[in-house]
Amino acid sequence: MNSSQRLAMRLLMVGFDGTTLPKPVEQWIDKGLGGVILFRRNIESLEQLIELNSAILGRHQPLMLGVDEEGGRVRRLRGITSDLPPMAELGATQDPKVAYQCGALLGRELASLGFSINFAPILDVHTNPANPVIGDRAFATTPEAVIRMAIPFAKGLQDMGVAACGKHFPGHGDTDTDSHLALPVLDHNEHRLASVELAPFRAAAATDIASMMTAHVVIKAYNEDHPSTLDGRALSLLRRQYRYPGVIISDDLEMAAIADRYSMSEAIERGLHAGVDLFLVCRRQDRIEESIEAVIKLAEKSETAALVGTAARRVEAMIKRYVGTPGKPHLNDAKRILKAVPLPDQVTASIGGFDPTETADRV
Repeated sequence: MNSSQRLAMRLLMVGFDGTTLPKPVEQWIDKGLGGVILFRRNIESLEQLIELNSAILGRHQPLMLGVDEEGGRVRRLRGITSDLPPMAELGATQDPKVAYQCGALLGRELASLGFSINFAPILDVHTNPANPVIGDRAFATTPEAVIRMAIPFAKGLQDMGVAACGKHFPGHGDTDTDSHLALPVLDHNEHRLASVELAPFRAAAATDIASMMTAHVVIKAYNEDHPSTLDGRALSLLRRQYRYPGVIISDDLEMAAIADRYSMSEAIERGLHAGVDLFLVCRRQDRIEESIEAVIKLAEKSETAALVGTAARRVEAMIKRYVGTPGKPHLNDAKRILKAVPLPDQVTASIGGFDPTETADRV
């Protein structure tokens, strides 16, 4: 591959089936892939995970290794990392020190396993009891309480060397539809959006948070046709109005809200123009291959080459900061670190009624 093609590969983070590294993913990594994301389907045990992550990180091509380890229902590393409760229970402590401690504890554990980005914390404000996808994943039902807890949690992760990702911009908390299955629509006016949904993202953008994830949600006040992932007006709030300098990451493009309406190539072109830097394509090889073709074509077109270059440089800066020189995790080191520090007492006390049923492979 030439330099522009390798640059384009930085715009993609992919997933796969199975518990060993597939040959195609090896080849994509060697061509400059921006990252790999793991799900529960990829993880059987600590020993197997260390072997898999070593295979990913041992190919001498620096890249992000991501996981969705929020606590509560959304955990890929159940039985391996500490048993964090749903963020709503953590939020109920109303103690930012506890939020920081939990973020730092989780960050230390994830770093010992080789992960460099965790798709947390949730910045959504849970204002709709009928919401089928956010619920107790959110810290609170008011923006002030979300800000109070989510930002220290993100700092804790990053102080331990794991990039945080605030999600789902510009807000998924008041939807009544799961974007994994359909396309949610929010009909709030701009004043309501600014005062509730956007407030935690605005606050996070003023911090050092490494990345933000988009929501596949139509915000009618901005765009009645396309979800925010593909909407330049929505993402310009983050990039231009809030002056956020970090990496903007799409939610998984294979979710029905996108995949039922757009080809991967169309979604990526629209997303790039809107302001997305890194695209998640989390499972199917054919869709990943289509996405690779799409970013390479965009890198080779004069009218989009600069956009590809800008996005790739942001991704590269995050890789440089949170990955540095690629290194393999070591089983003995991970065993020493995992669960070595107990959860804060306030959190341990809240776990009593927690049902650990996992939400299936959600980002």
